[in-house]
Amino acid sequence: MRKKITGKGESDLKIVLLEEKTVSQGDVSLDEFKELGEVTGYPLTPQELVAERTRDAEAVIINKTVFTREIMEKCPKLRYIGLCATGYNNVDTKAAAELGVTVCNVPAYSTSAVAQQVFSYVLHFASRTADYSKDVHDGGWVRSETFSYFSIPTFELSGMTMGIIGFGSIGSAVAKIAQSFGMKVIAATRSPKTADGVRFVSIDEVFSQADFISLHCPLTEDTRGLVNSEKLSLCKPSAYIINTSRGPAVNENDLAQALKDGIIAGAGLDVVETEPMKADNPLLGAPNCLITPHVAWAPVQTRQRLIRAAAENLRCFIDGKPVNKVN
Repeated sequence: MRKKITGKGESDLKIVLLEEKTVSQGDVSLDEFKELGEVTGYPLTPQELVAERTRDAEAVIINKTVFTREIMEKCPKLRYIGLCATGYNNVDTKAAAELGVTVCNVPAYSTSAVAQQVFSYVLHFASRTADYSKDVHDGGWVRSETFSYFSIPTFELSGMTMGIIGFGSIGSAVAKIAQSFGMKVIAATRSPKTADGVRFVSIDEVFSQADFISLHCPLTEDTRGLVNSEKLSLCKPSAYIINTSRGPAVNENDLAQALKDGIIAGAGLDVVETEPMKADNPLLGAPNCLITPHVAWAPVQTRQRLIRAAAENLRCFIDGKPVNKVN
């Protein structure tokens, strides 16, 4: 039986932070963890060093580090795994429960930031602000014969249809922003839901009817490769795909081909299947494809909120009242 750490003196608790650099690069303080015990921190931890660095830890704080049964069995003092993330598919939660290790995540901390990122893509495609600015800086306006020239097509969002797949906190936030622009909203979700002004339809109807299709679904066997050639063939040629959820929800070869063939008009992606992105990713160089490096969740205020919540999760566990427990 693993020794409980509930009620342990704060200065005695051994805490290991395995991935500091994934949540702070010097711009967000991690001192809240130091208030809870003796902290050892590493900028990053190669997978082969996880067990070694965690061997004497009682609590470990991670982001994407994989924790298998084998690793946990090599860390007999470990009682707590705290995720600086909402997703926890990188932890064998069943094994953790059987071994007496509590696993806690941080849900819904990045809702506003991710919804904001969705509309950064939407507004780029609609207004082409960066493209016009580049053209102006290249002398286009100086050479213009008229006070206004509109060589790059733009369009209004009002009256267009936002299609949302997955209607949790982020999907719901995206719906509200879309409505504020005068857009119609349709959504597909696993669980029956209602929301003002939102029409719930099948996934196929989202693909066939929406002007923008935004993914906000968890990664499951049903959603892996959800965006594929079959679904893309249902889209309007003027449609755009946006993915700020999980990279493997998109078949990257199929999406790249659809962009090249004009099956859809464009894509905005913050996640890809393998991260960091590989040099041979087929989406690199694909036409009208915006790609950002998994930063939708990462504004400073959002990461500050994340660290506060992760530290509070650990504090509650120490007090014997765990919150956001996922196993």
